[in-house]
Amino acid sequence: MDWINLIIAGLLEVVWASSLKYTDGLTKPIPSLITLAALTASFILLAQALKTLPIGTGYAVWTGIGVVGTAIVGSIFLGEPRDLPRFISIGLIVLGIVGLRFVGSK
Repeated sequence: MDWINLIIAGLLEVVWASSLKYTDGLTKPIPSLITLAALTASFILLAQALKTLPIGTGYAVWTGIGVVGTAIVGSIFLGEPRDLPRFISIGLIVLGIVGLRFVGSK
């Protein structure tokens, strides 16, 4: 259950990081509420996962999912660059997340 909580927390990080762009400095109510709700849920699930996972592994996987997911959302929906070096770099982060899953598990 700890890994499931961690993965969901990472996906919620993608939601809040991506929706943050639409808050206009937290002045738009709906995007701000979505951002804050996703942020809160993400932190709660991360905290639950860290009850049993090592902090270094848990935090690295959480941020890695957030970084990769947000970069993909940016490329698909926000017109950010879609070049080979960017995708190679994202792939290396994914490789690191997968590696941590196997070396960081109990």
